[in-house]
Amino acid sequence: MKKNIIIAFLGLTLLNNMGCTNELDTEPIVELTLEELINRDPNAVQGIVSRLYGSFALSGPDGPESSDISDDAGESPFLRGIVNLQDFTADGIKNRWGDDGLDQLTTTTNWDENNKFFRYLYNRIYYTIPQCNNLLSVLNNEDAEDKEQVISEVRFLRALAYYYLIDTFGKGVLATEENFGSSAPLPEATRAELFAYVESELVEIVETLPDTNDYGRANKAVGQMLLAKHYINAEVYTGTPRYGDALTAISSVITNGGYTLADSFVSVFSGDNNTSTEIIFPLIADAITSQSYGNTTYIVNGCSSSETMTLEDYGLTDGWGGHRASKGWYGLYGDLDTTTDERASLFFKEGHSYEMTDYKTWTDGYPPIKFRNTNALTAATAPTTFSSTDFPLFRLADAYLMYAECAVRTSQNLGEALGFVNQVRTRANAAPIAASDLTLDFMLDERARELNLEGHRRTDLIRFGKFTGSAYVWPWKGGVLNGTSIPEHYKLFPIPLQALEANLNLKQNPGY
Repeated sequence: MKKNIIIAFLGLTLLNNMGCTNELDTEPIVELTLEELINRDPNAVQGIVSRLYGSFALSGPDGPESSDISDDAGESPFLRGIVNLQDFTADGIKNRWGDDGLDQLTTTTNWDENNKFFRYLYNRIYYTIPQCNNLLSVLNNEDAEDKEQVISEVRFLRALAYYYLIDTFGKGVLATEENFGSSAPLPEATRAELFAYVESELVEIVETLPDTNDYGRANKAVGQMLLAKHYINAEVYTGTPRYGDALTAISSVITNGGYTLADSFVSVFSGDNNTSTEIIFPLIADAITSQSYGNTTYIVNGCSSSETMTLEDYGLTDGWGGHRASKGWYGLYGDLDTTTDERASLFFKEGHSYEMTDYKTWTDGYPPIKFRNTNALTAATAPTTFSSTDFPLFRLADAYLMYAECAVRTSQNLGEALGFVNQVRTRANAAPIAASDLTLDFMLDERARELNLEGHRRTDLIRFGKFTGSAYVWPWKGGVLNGTSIPEHYKLFPIPLQALEANLNLKQNPGY
């Protein structure tokens, strides 16, 4: 249940603050060693696992001001990093605060190894991986209830962290339970080496993950979904396309996962979305028991302001006035006043300008109200400071669109692909497309219409060859109103300076 996994996360104090700028700092500060804790209470393993799941959405174990790492508790959570680095760097949404570091992301300019927002995500990745290694190294020698399933889930979470490392920074060190606690600096692992490791891990664990699991925990479909994402980006990551393998993996998710599209699009992004039939793997939020400035609170509050909006309409007591969509997103729906596409209605237009002439002006561009803190299917609740809306990291509509993209790229199963795309569009009351419309350009645009602000856009633009250069520009790309070219090396983020200083085996990405 949603609340149970959160309570287990908050109730555990074993894995506490750890310096993460040095990959060698793999021993967490603990009140008891893992061995002592498990020997004292074998049920503690489930709490530790919940803690690891929570590390992707929350800043720390003691509320929104606590942090697992020595970075700002509000700014540094994992999910906030995904939004910052995947969505603000792309075409659909911009941040107006002008913070040093965040401003460089939203304008795709002046990226370097000193940007704290690169450090935040890198540190979160290398917080989660050693914690997984720590638990795995103990479980290999201890008895625990459902031991094999727990091991598979922890390996999935480690693979998920590595997936984001591969996608954003391209390389790092390969830390596993085999070298956990090593006193020598680990060697640099290439993108191809990390890709091969994650592939081998996922191929193995999808056979041992359960068919079904508690809400918010990994099952076979979750493992297959991550494997499919790994394969669909393989050409970017390794130079070798694996779209056929991605199609096989995503077919398993669709056929065997048991998920169905929600009847209502907006219900997938509302405060009661934990009841959704569509969400495959969520990052859990709760306004009372898992308060964080880095889960969907960052999205819902960040896209709202009392300057132009009534906050209570979206279940809020606070609006931060930070994020607005640009025409790079809402322009994909055509005329917003006449389109039947319900996704096009999820922009707040009153008092706002269509053109984002000044990205630092709140009223330039439309705030997206896709995510909200109100319920869609259950009784209304009072507005809250923090969000109770879970973040759908994996959901079925994405699986359908991934299937269609792979079908187009491999010229396989095009009839099924067309059917999946039209299911997504029909749910949104958008006109079905014909087989002749099913092109890669259409798939990229449809992924934006359906999935923007869900942490996919930068990766999608890179995979479709539209992120760098000048072939495709968007408002404020390269820091210019109408957009301009950005360099090829921006396909990867720079390795943070603190990581380079902590391990001299690491070398900076080319171009920085």
